[in-house]
Amino acid sequence: MKLSEIKIQLSTLENVTFILPNGTYVPEHFHVTEVGLITKKFIDCGGKVRKETVVNFQLWDANDFEHRLKPKKLLDIIELSEKVLGIEDYEIEVEYQSETIGKYDLGFNGKDFTLLNKLTACLAEDQCGIPQEKQKVKLSEIPVQNNTCTPGGGCC
Repeated sequence: MKLSEIKIQLSTLENVTFILPNGTYVPEHFHVTEVGLITKKFIDCGGKVRKETVVNFQLWDANDFEHRLKPKKLLDIIELSEKVLGIEDYEIEVEYQSETIGKYDLGFNGKDFTLLNKLTACLAEDQCGIPQEKQKVKLSEIPVQNNTCTPGGGCC
């Protein structure tokens, strides 16, 4: 989800909720402790220089069980971050700590923001020698050919 998309969704909501990939909710007393701009410059395994930029939200929950972040307050934080940090309309990455700090993509299911597992991938598959995935065929779906050998048919 891009920054412009979360701003649209926040303007329609009464509450801000996040669901983890396992279906549990981030505790409703969470804080957004950071909104930042992260730029990663790297070389892929094929030797190509790449650059990735995301808007980062860090979620944190403390012992202030009465705290509730309202959509308007999060919109204000986002707008201040855009102004002060020069943040543009990038994809959002969310950090949240359960057992360790996890990084998630962000989705929306019509009511709640969803934290989506991020996946690794090879960006230079043509350079790495990764074999193409073999086509899987069920033997029962292979058409029978008329010129096949049969037991006792004398063709072997």
